[in-house]
Amino acid sequence: MAENSFFPITNWSEDDKPREKLMLKGKSVLSDAELIAILIGSGSRNESAVDLSKRILASVDTNLNALGKLSLSQLMQFKGIGEAKAISIIAALELGRRRRGEEVVELTKITSSKIIFEIMQPIIGELPHEEFWIIYLNNSNKVLSKSQLSKGGITGTLVDVRIVFKTALEIGATALILCHNHPSGTLIPSDADKQITRKLKLAGDSLEIKVLDHLIITETSYFSFADEGIF
Repeated sequence: MAENSFFPITNWSEDDKPREKLMLKGKSVLSDAELIAILIGSGSRNESAVDLSKRILASVDTNLNALGKLSLSQLMQFKGIGEAKAISIIAALELGRRRRGEEVVELTKITSSKIIFEIMQPIIGELPHEEFWIIYLNNSNKVLSKSQLSKGGITGTLVDVRIVFKTALEIGATALILCHNHPSGTLIPSDADKQITRKLKLAGDSLEIKVLDHLIITETSYFSFADEGIF
């Protein structure tokens, strides 16, 4: 066999087979490429599933968040990835995103801005448009509810103060946290961001419902009004 000839997974040693490696050593030892190779099952005559997976990952600088944003047609542009394989990749990454969102539900007590980020990043951190959310808390700073207040274009959202506090009164919230995302990736609050924060804080004071913080969230980071002393 020539040195560069394709060497199918079935002929690999047990340690090199992704499926067998997972069964023998556990899922944590597998690389991202090996996990994707299990999803797609097979490569092509000239490329193993692992090498194909490495090539796909290299196209997004090995960033799984970026991979999760690729569309069906973008994935199918890779030779060896048909519709079924592309769907498998998209479905697996979406399950991972949803799982992350469910895992942070256990972090019900808000003790820092980082916990707020961990709760909201999976929900709004990677959206291409802007959304404004409210987290409602009880007097122990435990999450009673979180609710999307508005959904807008990339330039901004509209916030109805009356709806915010109507909901707070209905569920018995004594505090709330404001959150919205910046699809542009910037963490600098705009004048509009500061204005709506002041407006909601003032309205909350009159109802004895505290506005504890306002977070601007991006894919990888956040800006906290409270941490920065803007309140």
